[in-house]
Amino acid sequence: MEAPIFSAEDVKRAALSGVTRVTANDIDATFKSNYIDLISKPLGSSILALSDEWFAGAENLTVPTPPVRKPGVFTYAGAWYDGWETRRHNRQPNESDPYDWVIFRLGVASGKVKGVEVDTAFFSGNHAPEVEVEGCFIEDGDQTKEEAVKDVSFKDWEVILPRQECGPSQRFAWILEQMTGKAYTHIRLKMFPDGGIARFRLFGEVVAVLPKALDASFDLAATVNGGVAVQCSDQHFGTKDNLLLPGRGVDMGDGWETKRSRGAHVDWVIIRLGTSGIINKVVVDTAHFRGNFPQKVQLFAAAASSNGQAPKHEDADAWVEILPPQATGPDKEHEYPGSVLSNTQGKKYGFVKLVIIPDGGVKRIRVYGSKGE
Repeated sequence: MEAPIFSAEDVKRAALSGVTRVTANDIDATFKSNYIDLISKPLGSSILALSDEWFAGAENLTVPTPPVRKPGVFTYAGAWYDGWETRRHNRQPNESDPYDWVIFRLGVASGKVKGVEVDTAFFSGNHAPEVEVEGCFIEDGDQTKEEAVKDVSFKDWEVILPRQECGPSQRFAWILEQMTGKAYTHIRLKMFPDGGIARFRLFGEVVAVLPKALDASFDLAATVNGGVAVQCSDQHFGTKDNLLLPGRGVDMGDGWETKRSRGAHVDWVIIRLGTSGIINKVVVDTAHFRGNFPQKVQLFAAAASSNGQAPKHEDADAWVEILPPQATGPDKEHEYPGSVLSNTQGKKYGFVKLVIIPDGGVKRIRVYGSKGE
């Protein structure tokens, strides 16, 4: 794919919209260790309605893996594309300024938005010329609005990303000057007037619905509860973000896996908990890792910081060991209850560091605890 070339007009247009263009090379560094992809399919997002998907289905937009190309492969509708592609010559919903659209329900309770990525990979000559992103908040259980939002005439949309130009076969991203003040439950992606988009990412922070009882136990690290994997030593085969997803996944590809090491070595990942809490149980799951699980795992914790920044891995004074090295096995959930944890009784932590010895793959980590007093 070509590297995006930003013209002076592109930059000016984005700036006037209150957003800043992010180069393709900087997208992952800008968003992936600081924010959550709120609309990712593994989090349970769903499509409620759309205008058209003649050539390629809109469900491809939120697949977490990069798009692929299959040149020479055709379906009944036309050439096969890994993305969302609509018919040509769209004239809806109004002929003077037509657009195609998809409406999503986030998988998380709601979320505030900081950035947007639109990837037109392999769409060249049939890419979306322009895009816009809107959001709305619908109270849980409001069935009237849940039905109304599916119609193109629904009026309660608010612009999150003003209309921006796209180009062929490139990753485009925009960062908002500030996180949206409001949280959203539903998102509408619009492309003007028609065309194709491979992937759609919506970066921000989860506004979770947590238990009200201070002693209620829940997964403090789960993405759906606001947890974020912020740093790691290596993610050669599988990314750190996968560790906090719901469920146990489908194969080795949706876990965290590091490359093979030689000699004395450890790998590690640092997780910012969705809320600080008192840890009472940890689960390390090696599902699907049958010949490449770590020999041992070790856990550390650190207090929450006022700026939300995690301590560095090498800052030994900041980290407290809560689980000494423990042997692991293949394809198994390893539970470590409070009776085997140390330095957790009555202590609130905002960060957890998982160390794997010496390397390997882990599918999920669950950090159970309560908010405490």
